[in-house]
Amino acid sequence: MLTGLLLLITMIAGVFIFRAYNVNTYTIPSASMEPGLQIGDRIEVDPDAYETNEPQSGDVVVFDGSGSFYPYESETTMKRFFDGALNLLGMTPQHNAVVKRIIGVPGDTIECCDSSGRLKVNGESLDEPYLAEPDRPASSSPFLVEVPENRVFLLGDNRYDSIDSRALLGAPGGGMIQKTKIYGPVISTR
Repeated sequence: MLTGLLLLITMIAGVFIFRAYNVNTYTIPSASMEPGLQIGDRIEVDPDAYETNEPQSGDVVVFDGSGSFYPYESETTMKRFFDGALNLLGMTPQHNAVVKRIIGVPGDTIECCDSSGRLKVNGESLDEPYLAEPDRPASSSPFLVEVPENRVFLLGDNRYDSIDSRALLGAPGGGMIQKTKIYGPVISTR
């Protein structure tokens, strides 16, 4: 009986240690944020950063892309069961987590592009040293958007290999993500 109880306590402690280590950690699945973030990089976010501060242009963030960047997907009963069990432990996987850079915050007007191929934010050309292909225009297609209240406009750093706000400009929400869907800014890379 005592051995079983010790085993149960050890298992519960292991779950909480695993959760504490991995709950705010994500793995980069695509090339959309290269060169800064490579496929397979593990990143950590600060889930409390925007409780007292607002997201800022230039922040690299992880957010919930369900319903916008990821279409609704049907799930099997078994998958829902396992996700429900993990949810009880506070370890629900974030299948729809996406990482992008905030380019515009509420009230910003973003336009592509100036005569040099750079984005314009509120009429000012944006210097983007983090781009994967700095010699190419910042976007392959022109656009002009105004970021509404409570939303952000996000782009990948590897603009020619990124599905981001530009791909959803004609969709509900205009390709902009609600600030409440942001898990947090990236604070470290492993």
